[in-house]
Amino acid sequence: MTTFSTEQPIQLALLTVSDRHTAATDDTGAMLAQALQAQGHQLCQRLFVAENLYQIRATVSQLIADGKSQVILLCGGTGFHAKNCSVAAITPLFDREVPGFGELFRALSFHKIGSAALQSGAVAGIANQKLIFAVPGSMDAAQLAADQLIWPQLLAHTKPCNFTSLLRRAGACTVTQAEPGTAR
Repeated sequence: MTTFSTEQPIQLALLTVSDRHTAATDDTGAMLAQALQAQGHQLCQRLFVAENLYQIRATVSQLIADGKSQVILLCGGTGFHAKNCSVAAITPLFDREVPGFGELFRALSFHKIGSAALQSGAVAGIANQKLIFAVPGSMDAAQLAADQLIWPQLLAHTKPCNFTSLLRRAGACTVTQAEPGTAR
């Protein structure tokens, strides 16, 4: 995707939901971090949180309340495995859900993986004028969501509409990275 010089960079927090990945092993998170920066956006926070509903909810609540980011992107924990709880953790935090995101993601996924797309709980919403996305932890699924749905909506020139005008202006961006169990 092309970046545009008139675009204002969006400040993002990237949260990997996993009991096993670290910065050294999280290929999906690394791909998303690199891709968002290639889009001209800024990665302000890179966090890891265990697959625990309350730890996810607490971490995302803090990200919603702070002034560091405009977009929160979670990867992992959106499927139907018993431990997957990202969707249940964050949807109560939304001021408003973006229902089309999950629907479009599953439709796009269907073309790649067939009926298995039904098992994706990908979701998006807005809270405190921050856009929140939860996408699967698989590299292909996360890249599909980012390239086809997320990145275009973070560009002010995307017509007929985009999310940039709804986002709260964030403070200065200084990169914060935390390993699993240390998300603050």
